[in-house]
Amino acid sequence: MNASPQPNQSNQPNQPNPTKAVTRGIAMLLVPLLLVAGFILYIWPDRTAELFAWTITPRLTPLLMGAGYLAGAYFFVRVAAGGQWDSVATGFPPIAAFAWISAGTTLMHWDRFNHSHVTFVTWVIVYALTPLIVPALWLLNRTSTRPPAQHDRSNGPAKWIMVVIGATGVLLVATGVVLFVTPERLIPLWPWTLTPLTARVVASWFILAGLQDIGIATQQRWGAARFILQTQLIGLALIMLGILRALDIMNWNNILSSIFVLGFGILFLGLLAVYVFTERQTPTAAKMHPV
Repeated sequence: MNASPQPNQSNQPNQPNPTKAVTRGIAMLLVPLLLVAGFILYIWPDRTAELFAWTITPRLTPLLMGAGYLAGAYFFVRVAAGGQWDSVATGFPPIAAFAWISAGTTLMHWDRFNHSHVTFVTWVIVYALTPLIVPALWLLNRTSTRPPAQHDRSNGPAKWIMVVIGATGVLLVATGVVLFVTPERLIPLWPWTLTPLTARVVASWFILAGLQDIGIATQQRWGAARFILQTQLIGLALIMLGILRALDIMNWNNILSSIFVLGFGILFLGLLAVYVFTERQTPTAAKMHPV
């Protein structure tokens, strides 16, 4: 007599799905690299000629990059800490896209880099490997993805809020794509001075943030979005502080400068409100078992 088929345990809502050890190990290796890059760019944005892989001016661009790397360090700390794969999985596809864009930008503007600097060697190694490693880690772990537990199905933000977050993500991605593909069209309109290289670098961060927002908006469970939202809030907070450090860099005769600052401020406050409200509404069970 044939035994009845057993359900796939890895797909059961209440079964553990820990992040695989190799993923945690690689995350541990990435954290110090992100912290070093983030501190160099964010603490010493006017010293990129001597400290970084290429000279970046004006200072608002390295401040934006540094904010992104420091937020990324936080994300990979959460990955390295273990826990459930579903709580960090949403962050991997945007990071993979960012890595591919950064690698392409490096090849397109190879002559602009400081080839004799150790940070350039590190930059090349990182962006030669991460476009392959990040997607591979996602594929390796995605067999652990489960359907949402019952306590986590309905405790997320309202659908209209998720639609707004998703639409914001689409706008950020669209801006990033245009800035990357045809930087010459947006450089004259941009709130601060960009070169084709820095335009494409800024574009990569816009696309990363936009894909994160789209990923958040498509989640059925709060536990799968909260760490990504935390990461984005850290990045946005650092960007706003960076803008305060570079107010003299902005072209305030350009209306897009005010739109840029106001837009990022509204995005930060809006996402913070969503996060705080949803955390307060989240059942204890979902906080103890995020996904």
